[in-house]
Amino acid sequence: MAVSAPRTAAIDGVAISLSGLCLIHCLLLPILSASLPLVGMWAEAEWLHKAFVLAALPFSFLALSSAPANTVVRGLIIAGFTALASGAFVEALHDYETQLTVLGGVLLASGHALRWVRAYGADQS
Repeated sequence: MAVSAPRTAAIDGVAISLSGLCLIHCLLLPILSASLPLVGMWAEAEWLHKAFVLAALPFSFLALSSAPANTVVRGLIIAGFTALASGAFVEALHDYETQLTVLGGVLLASGHALRWVRAYGADQS
């Protein structure tokens, strides 16, 4: 299924933004919660972690099921989503949730960014 460059940009742009929000949530909210107790409730909200993963699912699926997703892009997206989902849904990995979420967010964003560059690089030549 061929996907236009603007649609690819939209899919990957939203996916990269979601990954960025995940990283902000994981890295900044704990710092803010030390100074603002109300923010601490959001930093520890388990439903929010699951919501980020569920929000990432359709964008990851769209990116995997459409061009230009080569093996490297697919590998980054699958590995990133797996890390995110493991951190959010696998209770045995709870102690590593932040590390898995950061790793997953970076891998997902990298996969989508690479896909975006490939789409625009091919479109601009």
